[in-house]
Amino acid sequence: MNKIDGRLFAEMISAGANNLSQNAEYVDSLNVFPVPDGDTGTNMNLSMTSGATETAAHVEAHIGNVGKAFSKGLLMGARGNSGVILSQLFRGFSKAVEEQADIEAKKFAKAFDSGVKTAYKAVMKPVEGTILTVAREAAARGMEVADTSDDVIEIMEAIVEAGNISLKNTPELLPVLKEVGVVDSGGQGLMYVYEGFLAAMKGEAIAPPQAKVDESFVNDDHDFGDVVKTEDIVPGFCTEFMVRFTPGKKPFNEDAFRNDMAEFGDSLLVISDDEIVKTHVHSETPGEALTYGSQYGEIIKIKVENMREQHREVLRKRGIKQSATKEVEKAVITISMGDGITKLFESIGATHVISGGQTMNPSTEDIVKVIEASKCQEAIILPNNKNIIMAAEQAASVVSIPVAVIPSKTIPQGMTAMLSYMPDAELEANKEQMTEALKHVKSGSVTYAVRDTSIDGVEIKKGAFMGLFESKIKVSDVSQQKVCTELLAAMIDDDSEIVTIFKGADAADEDVDALVAHLEEQYEDIEVEVQDGRQPIYSFMFAVE
Repeated sequence: MNKIDGRLFAEMISAGANNLSQNAEYVDSLNVFPVPDGDTGTNMNLSMTSGATETAAHVEAHIGNVGKAFSKGLLMGARGNSGVILSQLFRGFSKAVEEQADIEAKKFAKAFDSGVKTAYKAVMKPVEGTILTVAREAAARGMEVADTSDDVIEIMEAIVEAGNISLKNTPELLPVLKEVGVVDSGGQGLMYVYEGFLAAMKGEAIAPPQAKVDESFVNDDHDFGDVVKTEDIVPGFCTEFMVRFTPGKKPFNEDAFRNDMAEFGDSLLVISDDEIVKTHVHSETPGEALTYGSQYGEIIKIKVENMREQHREVLRKRGIKQSATKEVEKAVITISMGDGITKLFESIGATHVISGGQTMNPSTEDIVKVIEASKCQEAIILPNNKNIIMAAEQAASVVSIPVAVIPSKTIPQGMTAMLSYMPDAELEANKEQMTEALKHVKSGSVTYAVRDTSIDGVEIKKGAFMGLFESKIKVSDVSQQKVCTELLAAMIDDDSEIVTIFKGADAADEDVDALVAHLEEQYEDIEVEVQDGRQPIYSFMFAVE
């Protein structure tokens, strides 16, 4: 095969997305820390799926145009650092082919190399032994083979072979991978994409994974599109019913029935035969519609769905909170986890909240939509998670207004930064002051281990509690109280004045009381505050200032 056009490239993207989707859970399992928030595979899968969906809507022979669609979908759907890096790899790839109707071997190999250069530029401090290394070494081998071969399949085979060799070597470059005994999760996710590409080029189909049954009441038939405000959904009830005609009831006339039903709402569909009529209508008064239908006979099937409630569920799954829709001149957008944390952020000045954090990183598009819905003239974003910072920065680069991203990596950092926010100050002044504030708080968290492992000399057993100081595991034990007290001992020093305890959704009141009593006894000069954060995953979070 000597060339790749847009239609083949679209098939490659689809196969790459399907292959990654089928293996996303395995990629999740490769996350180094044994905390219950391994989401590299999930983030890459959601990002790649967004790119593939956009591609499927713009399939044509011109590879440059298909590449633009793919890049746009990836950009907006990117979640987490791995998803953002993936989007940058293919942003550079697509930029390299944007003027081409089709590409031959050398341009194909060069496009992968261009993607690597773009991705490295996007990462402030590139770390070797990660997805970047795998992408770079795979692309380099592709360039070498392109010097002697004009077969694009041969190029892709070389890229896959070199990428897998590089992936196996990641533990030699990143000691923590070797200590835990895994390869880099992002690099593994990338290789599933590349292997999907190769399969499509060889004509080998990769079927999409079977959809899991969604037990929620959200009806996928209702496409809410870009609707952000739930109250904009009017009429609000999807009403479906069937009437079996009954002798002695009102004679049925389809035209008259349709005209009358139109008075109850919109999205009307009426189908009838000699025995029954099936009706679908979006109405504010479903009861009245049913009463009208009953005059023709016996109602035999009824389904009424509250579309506004469905939309709230869709927003929840997207990580968008209803408060994120209000209009302001200056927006302060913060990522939160837990209702209590959200209320705290709102109480100290956050204008918009996106539910997110571990296991549910918001996408670039989620953040962009909140900025656009706010109609603000400028915005500040607090990611409050190291895995969301790149998506926030990508969102800032997409919108047309000035945006400052405060590189907060934890909820306590976000809280401290918010307390230094000055509503009347210039954007740059706020950015400088809020970023400086991050240095004055220490962050700790307590969660449980999902597997046995050993990190930095700390032996960890599945199910045991772990205490993390910033991003480093300091202690692990079956006793949660012991983990909390030892973690706080590592965080508190002679300069510490205040300890704030954020109680998680799974924390018991008696455990909180015991912890407060311990702090008051051991650290007489320390002021202790307790906040009901109700955050998932982490039974306790601590801020030491």
